[in-house]
Amino acid sequence: MRRHTFLIAAVLVLLSACSDQAPGPGATAPVQAPLAIAKPPPVLASDAECQALVRRLPNLRMPLCMQAQLQDSGAKSVKGLPLYTRDLRPESPRLRVLVLGAIHGDELSSASVAFHWMALAQDPAITTPQPIHWRFVPVLNPDGLFHLPPRRMNANGVDLNRNFPTPNWERDAAIYWNERVRKDPRRWPGPQAMSEPETKFVHAQMVDFKPDLIVSIHAPYGVLDFDGPSVPPSKLGRLYLDQVGIFPGSLGNYGGVHKGVPVVTVELPNAMRTPLDSETRQMWVDLLRWVSERLGPGAR
Repeated sequence: MRRHTFLIAAVLVLLSACSDQAPGPGATAPVQAPLAIAKPPPVLASDAECQALVRRLPNLRMPLCMQAQLQDSGAKSVKGLPLYTRDLRPESPRLRVLVLGAIHGDELSSASVAFHWMALAQDPAITTPQPIHWRFVPVLNPDGLFHLPPRRMNANGVDLNRNFPTPNWERDAAIYWNERVRKDPRRWPGPQAMSEPETKFVHAQMVDFKPDLIVSIHAPYGVLDFDGPSVPPSKLGRLYLDQVGIFPGSLGNYGGVHKGVPVVTVELPNAMRTPLDSETRQMWVDLLRWVSERLGPGAR
């Protein structure tokens, strides 16, 4: 009996060993489930970073900043500060819109309005006729914004809104810098087109995100500007259309004229104070109305 038991055990061991060997010719290898590689969670802006923004920006409070859930894009400013973004993407979006704030670091209200618009984009009481994928970059120039005092240029002293690679940039930017603004240091276009990490980041957004519209928020001229195809909006809130022309290296020139992506430039009336919340909301509602009428499927 013991001998039989031993023989059975030996056979089982041999069978187990054979099953661990590679399959022979014509045999089917066991199918293994693919390893699931978990996508790392996005790096969100910390409480400390929101506190720094709240201390610097007008009409921005901690709940609004934390509600934004800003995500680190992976891109950095000259000084290594993160360029934060926030995507608000519905199911089956028909349009993609890129919203930029604080391309000039001393236009503090532009960043604040971007935060308020992020909240309005999530307000269920405000409906959009067509689903829109929004991408917000509330502070494109953090080095300028956190400089003491805040300054227009980035950490390299470059005016980012003169650094985009428009046609004939080398010639036209030099004429603009030397003759038109008489070497005003606040408007230096930089050593070469797209020399700065912040302008490279915007260019990457245009290539990868492929926006159907760019909205760039500025201050303090209190007007509405427009570059590119489509019929411009006549007004947003109390801001009325007043096209001020194009400049070498500007985003409106690069995106709107050269790349054919409509660029709405919102010039708030004050760089240090935001409009009333009701006015900020009205600008947003007017923007949605214009987008539904002029862009996307069925646009007039």
